[in-house]
Amino acid sequence: MDVHLRELRYFLAVADHLHFTRAARALYVSQPALSKQIRALEARLRTPLFVRDRHGVRLTGAGEALVPHARTVLAAWNEAEAGMAAAVARQRATLVVGISTGLGRGLLPSVRTHLAETAPGTELRVRQVGWDDPTGGLAAEQPDRVDAAFVWLPLPDPDRYRWLEVVTEPRLVAMSAAHPLAARDDLHIRDVLDEPFLALPASSGELRDYWLATDARGGRTPVIGAEIAGIEETVEALVAGLGLCLLSAGNAPLIARDGVAIRPINGIGPSHLVLAWRRDDDRALLRRLRDAVAEARPG
Repeated sequence: MDVHLRELRYFLAVADHLHFTRAARALYVSQPALSKQIRALEARLRTPLFVRDRHGVRLTGAGEALVPHARTVLAAWNEAEAGMAAAVARQRATLVVGISTGLGRGLLPSVRTHLAETAPGTELRVRQVGWDDPTGGLAAEQPDRVDAAFVWLPLPDPDRYRWLEVVTEPRLVAMSAAHPLAARDDLHIRDVLDEPFLALPASSGELRDYWLATDARGGRTPVIGAEIAGIEETVEALVAGLGLCLLSAGNAPLIARDGVAIRPINGIGPSHLVLAWRRDDDRALLRRLRDAVAEARPG
């Protein structure tokens, strides 16, 4: 026996007014439509709820018993609706941004400040995404999907995304401090191409090739000393002398530890950190984020 909320609302209107015409007027429905709904409710409950006679309308014993419970049910549903509406509002005012490493460069605090000024009440959530996903979570399935991501170019399937360049930085080379090349500050990419390199996971695709400098190798396959999927793994592999790795200048502080040498290197282009988003996503809140990043980016 399923009773509908509308039937309970109609029932309470009649119970409050004890008059079908006035109740119908309060509900903005016709009196015949209201009477039909009450008859349907009575049939569903298998008992009359109102006595209708020449003296007017009054509640039956069953009707009087139903009134407080009907009010409780409708109040609970109103509270549920308010809770759902608040949750939806929070979701609409929340942006989830993916990052693969700590951003540094003072970016996030500045972005939060600008976003608070232009979109008050917006919550910016940062989600750490593994190095095996070069899209920073943009291509992930729910619930791991993000609204935007700070990522390094190149992006896979670039036609699916748009991006705003945040910073362009030189690429540096990192190695064990005990490596013979660590004594030099005049390194060229040609000097390191025969060395084993640390590589991103294979699933990172073009981004793995980019940080292996495959474009400078003339078709030669790089020697992979180890795969790395995080900062600590990278530091451990460098200190152990398993290979060299390229990195952006802004990320150098993340691996600058005892036993690691970081040097400038010539002969390769700079790295490009961007804020990326899905091409078909043009929500106003996302535009506010892009504006905040544009204001906060260095230079």
